[in-house]
Amino acid sequence: MDKDFTRRQFMGRIWWGLAGLLALETGGGFALSLWPQFKSGGFGGKIKIGTLEEVKDMPVGTVTYVREARAYLSRVESGFLALYRKCTHLGCVVPWAADDPSEDDLAAKGRFNCPCHSSIFDRFGLVQGGPAPRPLDIFLINIEDGVLTVDTSTPIQRSGFDESQVTGI
Repeated sequence: MDKDFTRRQFMGRIWWGLAGLLALETGGGFALSLWPQFKSGGFGGKIKIGTLEEVKDMPVGTVTYVREARAYLSRVESGFLALYRKCTHLGCVVPWAADDPSEDDLAAKGRFNCPCHSSIFDRFGLVQGGPAPRPLDIFLINIEDGVLTVDTSTPIQRSGFDESQVTGI
């Protein structure tokens, strides 16, 4: 060691080096937390709903929440709709109210009620009341090898209901 380099200087450099490493680790961890971590089969990708046999027996008018897809699987006469749970007004999560009066002719009870500003949607995702400017967005439903999957990578905005939005089985 150099005679001009004291033990105090050596310890000071060690402490500053350790503080620098700690700052780098903290900054790196923070930077990595800003990027979404997509896992296979999670939201933002294709999510398995069930086999064709499992969903085929669902009665018309049934609405089932699929947590991984952040969507509702709505059984209508001609097949299924995957309705995104996000309100088209301000983005609130819209819950399914199974005991409320129905807004469509598929069943006597059940509708979507947005808790933020009271928008009401039917089983087709159509606006029945409130400030929502358009129907609930939908996701594409695919049938591959007898398995129903929902592609949550891109919500599809719509201005109304069209039979082509339904996935038949």
